[in-house]
Amino acid sequence: MADKKCGRTRPNEGMISSMMRARNVTSRGARGAVTAAALLAATLPLGSKALSQPAAPQAPAAAVNALTPFTPQPAAPRDQLTAMRPMSESVAAIVNDEIISTYDLAQRMRLLIATTGVQPTQETLPQFQQQALISLVDERLQLQELKRVEKDQKFSIIAKDEEVLEELASEAQQINMKPDAFLAAMRAQGIASDTLYQQIRAQVSWGHWIRGRYGSRLRIGEDQIKATQARLTAAASKPQYEVSEVFLDASRTGGMDAALQGATQLVAQIQQGAPFAAVARQFSASSTAAAGGEAGWISPGELPAEVDATLDKLRPGQLSPPIPVKDGVYIIYLKDKRSGAGQTLVSLKQAAIALAPSATEAETDAAKAKLVAVRAQIKDCKTLESTVGKSSGVVAGDLGEAEIADLLPEFAEAAKTLQPGQLSQPIRTKVGLHVLAVCGKRAAGAAQVDHDQIENRLTGEQLSMVSRRYMRDLRNSATIEYR
Repeated sequence: MADKKCGRTRPNEGMISSMMRARNVTSRGARGAVTAAALLAATLPLGSKALSQPAAPQAPAAAVNALTPFTPQPAAPRDQLTAMRPMSESVAAIVNDEIISTYDLAQRMRLLIATTGVQPTQETLPQFQQQALISLVDERLQLQELKRVEKDQKFSIIAKDEEVLEELASEAQQINMKPDAFLAAMRAQGIASDTLYQQIRAQVSWGHWIRGRYGSRLRIGEDQIKATQARLTAAASKPQYEVSEVFLDASRTGGMDAALQGATQLVAQIQQGAPFAAVARQFSASSTAAAGGEAGWISPGELPAEVDATLDKLRPGQLSPPIPVKDGVYIIYLKDKRSGAGQTLVSLKQAAIALAPSATEAETDAAKAKLVAVRAQIKDCKTLESTVGKSSGVVAGDLGEAEIADLLPEFAEAAKTLQPGQLSQPIRTKVGLHVLAVCGKRAAGAAQVDHDQIENRLTGEQLSMVSRRYMRDLRNSATIEYR
């Protein structure tokens, strides 16, 4: 947070121009807490519930609470709602000549409180103020950039009302509420509908722009997917963790110290009952934020080494302390843990030519040459049968899934060394010559490694990285004045 100087409620154009020259800001310090408290003097009661249902860990060693339905707060009296709108708004920040008012800031703080379930106190209000202002500034930068692109490219990018309402309905459905009831519950907590609409419009518009502009440019090659499959298969013998994550980007929060302080406060609030998923959606800079921080099952090496070291010490149901890494701070919730599997399951198909044990060398060579020619035509497991069916004397077969240890010795060595999608050279057995196709490989007891899921995950990670870099460039080139 920052504060250059206090001035009149509405600066004139000359005043704005002079303020635009300053780029760096200083810490608010203790005065920020007073300002935050004043902004929310007539806001939510400290015991208000979150507008979400996902379970959240309690104390670090405790399991997650059962799901609890949202209970709308009683509507505030008319005079209280009137008091929530300041009679005279002042300036909280100016982003490239565009003003963010203290009313905008107070509304966003209320939205954060309502949707995360964090209980505001005098100590945590400055963090809400900081996160709310960061979000508002980023949204202003995003919408300004999208308007610039719309003007230059002559096509529409910013989400229409219909798209905003569709996303609102989807969010309400996630907590088993209808949109009207959801908005009514928000209004009962002093949050104007426009506040939620503005946040959704910016999120939807920016997401569509990033995916539309960069999604087609990203190239997730088969070599990347196969390498990931191989790594996951190799890691199947190691312990695996089902985790949810919150990642605070140090460059976005004002440095490592600010990120660490913010993470410490969030951990305390989650331990007191704030839903982890809701906190992740509002605070996390990770690509998993939209999914409530759900990262699924991971193996050592997929997250920074500092996180791996912490995971090894956690038990299912525990919440980690803040974990500083190179670019920010992680908070990890360990949902489940399983030991590495000792056996590997492999899915196989084959192309084969029947050949008696007594076949002559010439017969064997002829069969091998024919099988090698067929092998060159096989593109993948899906088309193996149809490809082999075009060659007389060659048969195709689905051998199903089996543990490598249970295969014929001739097959086991090939299945052990080949990766999914690869073909063996012709293998001689007592009944003929065979080319094996490895269609899948996984640890016994582990989930099947899915090609499309890996591709989607790699794409999401790259788009998230592109978006973060894009935003850093926008912040660096913008003129931002915090009041």
